[in-house]
Amino acid sequence: MLIGVLLVITWLILLLRYPAKALPVSLAAFVGLGLVAAWVLWQENRENRQLDRLELRITYAPERCPADRPLSLNLNNGNDVPLTELYWQVAAYAPGDTLNLADNPYDAPRYRGPGELQPGASWQDCLPLPPLRPGYRAQSLEFRAERLHGSFSN
Repeated sequence: MLIGVLLVITWLILLLRYPAKALPVSLAAFVGLGLVAAWVLWQENRENRQLDRLELRITYAPERCPADRPLSLNLNNGNDVPLTELYWQVAAYAPGDTLNLADNPYDAPRYRGPGELQPGASWQDCLPLPPLRPGYRAQSLEFRAERLHGSFSN
């Protein structure tokens, strides 16, 4: 923090003392930073749009999945490029409620996708339950994937 303040003060002194030399360099640096910021925002928006085109459904299905992994996951890649990696957290909600009932401590299960998933392809798997708050049963809850992070090959 202190170094940043010192750099800004130094830049202002140079700009005031030598405006003919410091102004073109400052403008070039400003334009360069603006271009980098625009590129980062574009990449982030593109990734968010691609993540929005993923169809990811999680249901409690102990009849289809092993007892230690009772959540059934169906993932469909609705993008026109392959999905290369995907990470998420599982949230649990009582029907009609907005309070996440899944505890996500450090030792909670980590969820990740299938690796490479081609455009239009689907993937099914069974997942372990996240730790639930005391007093709630999994069969009475709705499960959703939240905080998706992923990457796609271009």
